[in-house]
Amino acid sequence: MSAAPLVGYSSSGSEDEAEAGSRVRLGAEGRSRGQSPLPGQRLPVPDSVLHMFPGTEDGPVDDSAKHGGRVRTFPHERGNWATHVYVPYEAREEFLDLLDALLCHAQTYVPRLVRMEAFHLSLSQSVVLRHHWILPFVQALKDRVASFQRFCFTADQVKIYTNQEKTRTFVGLEVTSGHAHFLDLVAEVDRVMEEFDLSTFYQDPSFHISLAWCVGDARLQMEGPCLQELQGIVDEFEDSEMLLRAYAEQIRCKSGNKFFSMPLK
Repeated sequence: MSAAPLVGYSSSGSEDEAEAGSRVRLGAEGRSRGQSPLPGQRLPVPDSVLHMFPGTEDGPVDDSAKHGGRVRTFPHERGNWATHVYVPYEAREEFLDLLDALLCHAQTYVPRLVRMEAFHLSLSQSVVLRHHWILPFVQALKDRVASFQRFCFTADQVKIYTNQEKTRTFVGLEVTSGHAHFLDLVAEVDRVMEEFDLSTFYQDPSFHISLAWCVGDARLQMEGPCLQELQGIVDEFEDSEMLLRAYAEQIRCKSGNKFFSMPLK
């Protein structure tokens, strides 16, 4: 598969609250100064007080300008938290040197490519959880993966990916050993997804570490000579065989701005 899909990135009551506030203020202005409020009638709460207590269920405000032009695959709604399960990858200095060499060459084909800020291998799609389901979801994950042991894997095959909507393109390193261990983890994560009526992971997934990304579908520019040249850089990089071998030591769940770690045995 030449371009496997990746995972995954307003309050309806606002107008009603504004209208209710207008009605209360009109009623207050209709009484003479010094007159007590009518029974059952509420005075408006000052904005300065309202802003002291932001809702705990509010997720981050979406602003694509702050994310390099990326657009959410689903709209942000109050109380909904984008959630993703993955294995984190801790990049060593030598890995970053390899990444710099790959990115420099890839940018000769697609100049808008930018480096990833953090690295991981996805075990789930990006799904939406209601705020009150986050902790039960994480606990279910912990129970499912509690017996799993850490394992070694290698990711050394350059591959080009897009998200499902073809709005973003990624350069990644595909896992070439340890694939079966990742499938076992995904099977347990999928069971948790099914318990919460959420989408399971892709069929025949390509486990990988995303290295760089850009907005839009850049497969035409990157597949072919560019891909072959990038693979050559990896193959010829000093000690690349050892460099691209790593251990999966924990599973992590990111929900909104919250992170939960589950160490493997």
